[in-house]
Amino acid sequence: MNHSSPYSRTLAVLLISGFAAAALTAAPTSSFAPAPSSPAAAFSSTGQTVAVKSEIVFTPIPKAGKKYDIDADTYLIYEFNEKPKMGTAFLKIQIFNRKSDKITPFTIFGRSDMPSMRGAHDSGSVEFKLNKKNDYLMPVNIVMPGDWEVRITIQKDGKPVYYGSITFDV
Repeated sequence: MNHSSPYSRTLAVLLISGFAAAALTAAPTSSFAPAPSSPAAAFSSTGQTVAVKSEIVFTPIPKAGKKYDIDADTYLIYEFNEKPKMGTAFLKIQIFNRKSDKITPFTIFGRSDMPSMRGAHDSGSVEFKLNKKNDYLMPVNIVMPGDWEVRITIQKDGKPVYYGSITFDV
């Protein structure tokens, strides 16, 4: 069949018109909803404006043993119990106030995975446990060599206050 023939063009126009008509008859007959007023809004299947989750940005935390601000009053320091290798490594996070006192008003969740194979070795959300020294600890199961990431979410009173990303290679 010649795709530039009048018959092909007519058939294409009829198909497009048919799909457009079907889409219009399937649309709700109520009044048209105004456009969303913010990027965090969208239309539901009924034409109503609904809130949409914005994508979470995880702040890189590149170097173990260094201070990283959580907010104006607190900072964190992380390290592994040993250089990560195949098996289980323990990630330790310590949180301090500006007076350098160790504090524990937070709940921390971590999720380990390989960025190059996202989802293949995902640990799921794991809550850090507090030890007797008030260190937050999480086991990280390293099942193969390559690039790894632990995404942490720090919560206070059940609300997220910080998102961070710790990357390392095995």
